[in-house]
Order: sequence, then structure tokens, then C-alpha cells
Amino acid sequence: MRFFTTFLVALRALRRNTMRSILTALGIIIGIGAVITTVSMGNGAKARVEAQVASLGQNIITVYPGSFSSGGMRGGFGSSTTLTAEDADAIMAEVADIEGVSPEVRDRNQVLANGLNWNTSINGESPDYPQIKNWRIVSGSMFTEQDVKSLAKVAIIGKTVADQLFPNEDPIGQTLRIRNLPFRILGVLDVKGYSLFGSDQDDVVIIPYTSHMRRVSRRTNISSILIEASSSEKLDVVKQRVEDLLAQRRKGREPDFTVRTQEELAQAATETSKTMTLLLGGIAFVSLVVGGIGVMNIMLVSVTERTREIGIRLAIGAHGKDVLLQFLIEAILLSLLGGVLGILCGIGASELASYYFGLPTLVSTTSVIIAVAVSTVIGIFFGFYPARKAAQLDPIDALRYE
Repeated sequence: MRFFTTFLVALRALRRNTMRSILTALGIIIGIGAVITTVSMGNGAKARVEAQVASLGQNIITVYPGSFSSGGMRGGFGSSTTLTAEDADAIMAEVADIEGVSPEVRDRNQVLANGLNWNTSINGESPDYPQIKNWRIVSGSMFTEQDVKSLAKVAIIGKTVADQLFPNEDPIGQTLRIRNLPFRILGVLDVKGYSLFGSDQDDVVIIPYTSHMRRVSRRTNISSILIEASSSEKLDVVKQRVEDLLAQRRKGREPDFTVRTQEELAQAATETSKTMTLLLGGIAFVSLVVGGIGVMNIMLVSVTERTREIGIRLAIGAHGKDVLLQFLIEAILLSLLGGVLGILCGIGASELASYYFGLPTLVSTTSVIIAVAVSTVIGIFFGFYPARKAAQLDPIDALRYE
């Protein structure tokens, strides 16, 4: 009963100075709102990156050329182009727990069709490519292994290429010219959208890698090798087997390749968003501390203003712990008020950022719970000193105070 009475006294004290209470809570409101907004934007960015990585396919391992040591110097991805189609064939034949392999040859070129031209990516791939990349063909079909062996002039195109060269037409069966070579269109890929690096994944023409190497680019080496492991549990095992096999094929020479898994790509892609979230969260935390100092300041002013009231309460039988509890409740209520309003402001700001600026946001229940907990802790931490000071006042001195 005593606690309930003390709570009502604290509530009435706050209501007597409504505007001051709201202004005091403003620092907490801004801090909590900033934390909720930054965390939701960070979660949204992370979710978008994870979705984009997932759209690239499941359980993918990529072999890049380069990253080798030679003459005391070390190269990076693409600094050496010594990967061959035979390397890809050996991986498919000798490495267990693999669902598909696609040697890749990448280039950009001007393509012509239907009296129109367009500059696009020309990718040489194997028939396993749509399966590896989890990329559905919405119309037509994929070229076959026989097309690869015969260096067939056939192609699969992305939605952007289809829209640019065949507006309002069905491109299946029509001819696309690459370096003046006619390629018959067999299928159109489903819409993929933009990649992690901002490039249009649908702006692509896919042809057999052998046709690319022998007819289009006249290359003897491939750009990379895509591999699909049978399951996520086998990913690291398959990666190690691929590294061992390629090292064995080099017969003791320095490794001229780098093997990366999809998980490593996802970690690298989310690292930037994590860093930005931590930075912005740190700034928001500073504003929370400033808000807590504001609560302490106002509570100290309140103790000074109400010294005579505290003396009367102590003189008529109130204990020091009752006064301590009263001022502590006032500080906690101010912080909780700021926390609740801050959560609402943070959620609102996140929705506005998503609606007007197209920024990915994701408000998690955990961040809301943490925000409430933090605002309560701030109230206790910054309210304890003023409350303790009030509880330790001497009743006689307090009654004499003017």
C-alpha cells in the first residue's frame, strides 16, 4: 500500500510540471527513436543483402583465377587467367557431393537483333548454370550438353535484353547477332533484379562456354568456375576437395586460383552494413546518455525546489526510503515515457524512410524490448543520485529552507 501511495505522489508531482516533464523526456525520446531507426535500417539492409545472396543460388562455390605468389609479389582475383575448361571437367568428374559445375567466360559486347542494338554482358556457361544460380527460365528452354560439345550458336537472354531488342515480341526462335555471328534464342530468363554490386543481372546473354571461347572471344582460358555443392553441410568439405584437386593438377606450382563459398560472399557483403549500423548506433547511444543527464539535472532541480515539501513529509513520519522511492519513481516514469514515445517515433521514422526513400527497414521485437529496458536503466541510474540526495535531507534544515 505504501508503494502505491508513493507512486501516486510521484505521478502528481510530474503532472504539476507537464511541460517540463515532456521536455525532460525529449532527450530520451530522440535517443531511443534514433536507436530504433538505425537498428531497423541495419536489419533491413542485412535482410536485403541476405535475400540477394540467396537469389544467386544455394550452396555455391566459386573458383577465381589469381591470388598467387610469384617472384616475391602477390596477385589478386583476376591477376592470372590460368583456369581452364579441363579444370572444371576434372572437378565434375573427381569431386564428390557436387550437383553441377559451370565454367564461366565473361565479356561485354554489342548485340544486334530486330533492327536494334544493345551493349550487354555475354556470358559463356554450361547447361547447369540455371540450376546452380537458381534462375528459372520463364519461356523456352536451356541449351544442352550437345550444344556445348558442338559449339552451337544458341543463346538464352535476360529480361532486360528481351525488352530492349524485342519490345512487345516473343524472342524465342529469333536471331541475335554477336560480333556478326547469328545466335538462335532458345529461352528467356526470369527477372533477377540488381546484384549486390548494383549491376543489372537481367542485362545478360548466355551462350555455351565453348561457343564463347572458340567463336566469340577466341580465348583459351575461362574467367571462373561455378560449383554447386549437394548441401550446405558439404560446402566446406567440397571447397577443400576442390582446392586439393586444383593444387594437384598444378603439380607443385604456386596456387594460381582462389576458392570462395557463398557464405564468405555474404559475410563480406554484410560487413559494411554492420559497421554503419554500429557507428550510427553509437551516435544514438551518446544521445541517450545526454538525455539521461538531462533527467538527472531536472531531478536535482526538482529536489531543490521541493526541499520544504520533503522536510514536511519527513517531519510527519515519512521515512528516507519513501522519499528515495518517490524521486526514483519520478525519474523512471520520465525515462519510460521517453522510451515509449521514442519507440513510436523510431518505428514511424523507419516506415517513412522505407516509404519515401525506398530504404530497407526491419523493426525487430528484440530492439523494442532492449529500448524499453535501456530507458528503465537510464531512469534508475540517473535518477538514483537526486533521489538519494532528497532522502538524506535533514528535516529541520529542509523546513527552514526558503
